[in-house]
Amino acid sequence: MANRNLNSARWGANDEYYTVWASVEREMNTYLEYDPDVFRGKVILLPCDDPEWSNFTKFFALHFTDFGLKKLISTSYAPNSNAGAAFYTPTLFETEDPGYDEDKSLERGRVFTLTPEDVSGDGRVDIDDLKWAYLDGDGDFRSAEVTALRNEADMVITNPPFSLFRAFVDWLMAGGVEFSVIGSSNAITYREIFPLIRENCLWKGATGNSSDMVFGIPKGAPVKAADRAKAERLGYPSDGHQDYTRLGNSCWFTNIEHGRRHEPLQLMSLADNLKFSRHEGVRGKGYTRYDNFDAIEIPFVDAIPADYDGVMGVPISFLDKHNPEQYELIGMSAYGQVPAEVKIAYKEGHHRPYVNDVAKYQRVLIRKKD
Repeated sequence: MANRNLNSARWGANDEYYTVWASVEREMNTYLEYDPDVFRGKVILLPCDDPEWSNFTKFFALHFTDFGLKKLISTSYAPNSNAGAAFYTPTLFETEDPGYDEDKSLERGRVFTLTPEDVSGDGRVDIDDLKWAYLDGDGDFRSAEVTALRNEADMVITNPPFSLFRAFVDWLMAGGVEFSVIGSSNAITYREIFPLIRENCLWKGATGNSSDMVFGIPKGAPVKAADRAKAERLGYPSDGHQDYTRLGNSCWFTNIEHGRRHEPLQLMSLADNLKFSRHEGVRGKGYTRYDNFDAIEIPFVDAIPADYDGVMGVPISFLDKHNPEQYELIGMSAYGQVPAEVKIAYKEGHHRPYVNDVAKYQRVLIRKKD
């Protein structure tokens, strides 16, 4: 994914994932727990979200009234613009609508809108009141027409194409919107993403961190047997509409507040870690310094010494629990994102942390706040 031309890329087979209802509900509920009015009066855009498949659209349509939404907009990609075209057939939802156009069906994206208007006349506002039309283009989020919808929106919530994640976040930041999106956990190391985390412009979501997330995939799409089996164990057997898989490295990225990111890590002192740490590499041995960074190596998040004032290199999973009031983010070892004042001359072209000439995993460099 890192080497793709983001200006011309289209979805690949690894982008055709449909977020399950439970994942959407769990994450959105954490925002509501922190602020019950977080969605009230808001225009929410769900790009990449055809309501026939998207649980994002179904979720917000179901809760349109009780969340107090002003407007819900959902756009979908044209089938011919992504790998899903191989599995696509128009549904009755589209073909029985007077607006159906066989020539446009594969080449145009679609836009769906939901407002407080009770279109169906059943006394409530829900997914039956969605209005839809073909877009002029293929639904690419970078197009002028979808960007105009972003500019109308207060929030953008979706599961964007993983291969276009950098470009998608750049598009979100340019729009100045609130957002909650799914991406690869590895994205925290990207030179385009970590600076935003460091500057508190985005952070990890409240759920799905360091755990398996289940996704639907088009019926008949290739899926590893082990991933299919894991999805089944998590309660998602293949059905007549789609298959399921799991990804262990997916998570939410957001700039919407949730209370869990303000919970301080409960940590032992340096002295207590030396005596009582459950990790043999720390207990009775202490901490080593890097060869190339002016910082100490912390191999486990729960081994961070609460009273250490210097710079520490911690696992990237630390960001799952990062409290911005407790620790300052100094840098990221990946892609050379380490401040000059922390670097120690070592080897040219080596950005990973080294201890006694042995490379370690990528680390986030942090320092305790006063």
